[in-house]
Amino acid sequence: MLSYREALRVIFSRTDYERQGQPPYPERVWRLSRMEELLEQLGDPHRAFRSIHIAGTKGKGSTTAMIESVLRCAGYRTGMYTSPHLHTFRERICFSGELIPEQDVVRLVERLLPILDVRPEVTVFEIITALAMLYLAEQRVDFGVFEVGMGGRLDATNVLRPLVSIITSISLDHIKVLGDTLAAIAGEKAGIIKAGIPVITSPQQADAMQVIRATCAERGATLTIVGQDWQWRFLGADLDGQDLAIYRVGHEEKPEYPRLRIPLLGAHQLENASTAVAAIEALREQGITIPREVVQPGLAAVRWPGRMEILSQEPSLVLDGAHNAYSVQRLLEALPEYLQYRRLLVIFGAGVTHNAVEMLALLAPAASALYVTRSHHARATPVAELQTLARSLGCEALPSSTVRESLQRALGDAREGDLILVTGSLFVAGEAREAWAEFNNLPPFPTDPPGVY
Repeated sequence: MLSYREALRVIFSRTDYERQGQPPYPERVWRLSRMEELLEQLGDPHRAFRSIHIAGTKGKGSTTAMIESVLRCAGYRTGMYTSPHLHTFRERICFSGELIPEQDVVRLVERLLPILDVRPEVTVFEIITALAMLYLAEQRVDFGVFEVGMGGRLDATNVLRPLVSIITSISLDHIKVLGDTLAAIAGEKAGIIKAGIPVITSPQQADAMQVIRATCAERGATLTIVGQDWQWRFLGADLDGQDLAIYRVGHEEKPEYPRLRIPLLGAHQLENASTAVAAIEALREQGITIPREVVQPGLAAVRWPGRMEILSQEPSLVLDGAHNAYSVQRLLEALPEYLQYRRLLVIFGAGVTHNAVEMLALLAPAASALYVTRSHHARATPVAELQTLARSLGCEALPSSTVRESLQRALGDAREGDLILVTGSLFVAGEAREAWAEFNNLPPFPTDPPGVY
């Protein structure tokens, strides 16, 4: 029998486009038929449950978590599939809010081994997706809520035939793979749209919306636009979350949801919550029993760490996995809305597939001190390269070889009233959380054996 470490090594020894170079789609073999063939050998587990499918650049993970939480609060057996993870691989696959146990990862990898032995071309993400679908089918979930890994059209999750397809905010990201225009990227995201299946979209820039509208019209899919068909009104916030009302257009005076609470900060989370509610309403219109009164406790129970997460108020310490310029801009706009601070100390690390210079161009002018570092991720940008990029922007960055070292240094430099922001990558945010727990003698987060990725 494999150990948990050995099972992870089986998975991550394959071609891994999360951690290796990502050439454009035309330069490699991307075909959903490979995923369909793999699942067929497993008995088509993805057909054993009803599903909801979420693509987008920003907010797809938060929206996935919100929808799953509401469905669970409605009494359904739920599964959730997201990526990447903060601390442990097991976060990617959840059943009824609980991480997949290590022993089930081992058992399912052993079941997959004979198939993988004759299919060397199957990628890491395809293996993980198949493992998730198999596990959720075994658990007899009523609904599986699946976040797209990257893009949508050729993503391994696109074998699903969901009850509703959702596209959250689209911006420029993974341009070497998905395309260097908003329209091209929107075309990949819109690839999850299927004939006759309703689509919910968050507010989009004009070029992206045009692509989504055209794809829906071509495939006969009804389109609901958040910000038009469904709207929201901000009702206030504190450091523990924010309140909002959500209503159909024309129902401003008598909202369907007069007061909802989400324990997530940032204006973009109001948008995500509205998108999640619009998706829940689309399920209700298909006859799925989801009482409106469960939406409030469902959203209030959402947990999605590493996204504008306040770890401490003295000193102020915020983590956010923003990994593109759009997300960084929204983050910088949101910080002063919730927190008062004198100086901003920024700890930054990024992956090589992300545009670090664009993010640094936004962060450097706002920062009183900039610390550059790298996570343990195999595709993290070297510290020296980040330091050079910062210097090209007229900013001297303080280098550290690890996130832990950067956080320790920033905490030592912080004065009363300062804010420390850790951002640039979800992996950097995760390692900062682990270091913070260590510094404060808190229980450690679930992690994986070192060196398995």
